[in-house]
Amino acid sequence: MSGEGQTDLRVFREEIRTWLEENNPGTPPPLDTVEMREWSSEWQRRQFDSGWAGIDWPVEYEGRGLSFLEQIVWFEEYVQSGLPVGHSCFVVALAHAGPTLIARGSDEQKATYLPPILRGETPWCQGFSEPGSGSDLASLTTRAEIDGDMLVVNGQKVWTSYAHLADFQELLVRTDPAAPKHKGITWVICDMRTPGIDVRPIRTIDGGAHFSEIFYEDVRIPIANVVDEINQGWSVAMSTLAIERGPAALDYQLGTLRDIDALVELAKQRQLLKNDELAARLSAVRAEGAALRSMTYLSVAEAKSGAAPSAMTTAVRTFWGELQHKVGRLAIDVLGSDSLELGTWSAYWLTQFSAGIAGGTKDIQKNIIGERALGLPR
Repeated sequence: MSGEGQTDLRVFREEIRTWLEENNPGTPPPLDTVEMREWSSEWQRRQFDSGWAGIDWPVEYEGRGLSFLEQIVWFEEYVQSGLPVGHSCFVVALAHAGPTLIARGSDEQKATYLPPILRGETPWCQGFSEPGSGSDLASLTTRAEIDGDMLVVNGQKVWTSYAHLADFQELLVRTDPAAPKHKGITWVICDMRTPGIDVRPIRTIDGGAHFSEIFYEDVRIPIANVVDEINQGWSVAMSTLAIERGPAALDYQLGTLRDIDALVELAKQRQLLKNDELAARLSAVRAEGAALRSMTYLSVAEAKSGAAPSAMTTAVRTFWGELQHKVGRLAIDVLGSDSLELGTWSAYWLTQFSAGIAGGTKDIQKNIIGERALGLPR
């Protein structure tokens, strides 16, 4: 990169830093409540009004259309500002549903659903996982039968983040039960206010309740809400998952680096770096954090280039999950007996038990790496 390009990025970084300092809400979002939606909506609207919403969305859809390097700078500064990462009920709308509609939706769907997302008006949730259909997503059984110009949905989803706060859902349903399991699936936009939907929050070990299980009983969804075509949902879902496991995870992964730095600082305050074994473990996770940053940037650059999803994305996801678990374990050791009281770090440790499960278990991910990248037998 030329010196001039570097100077431009430095100026851009300072512009972001200044705006975040002046507009940071200053308080974290309330946990899993209606107040969280209000907080998230106001923060998203503030970004939209100032021209900072949808930094990776094309300009024609009211996004910023920033370059890959500019997006990296934005996320780096956002994370370093101390703003919460991944705790907004708009994360599915902004990072999954919106980009999927941009890539695969009709012009009418884009015009209807994209502007309210960027303005902070319509949170979404994801209706993919089911009991018995997590890592093996293609085995899903929630049925949708065609009745005139409607789909009639019956079934169940689980582990649905912020379903109780969402207006819409990206929903996978089986529309042809006779087809092979990767066929006959449809990706559809579901209005969460439709009669027949029952949302039941799930309280997790860290005290939160952002997950829900959802039951569908004769839920009628217009066929006009189908994204792409009926029975083409697996292809659309792969577009969604490529986004989720690539660009959409960037701020989460950078947030892990921030967590590592904070943990090292906590160990310093407690004068624990004199413990050679603990200091060595902290050094190791810092090194692994630096590796994660490089792997993440490479993976996102791959995705931005338009290349087909590769095993790199899976490798990054697996490495990141195991690193989160190590950071959580270290936090407990740094806290000692103080970890018995539920607080930021003890909750972090409890949350990280899901790091090797969410989005596909680490064992399944390692099988994918072995078979697709290394050519090992099944």
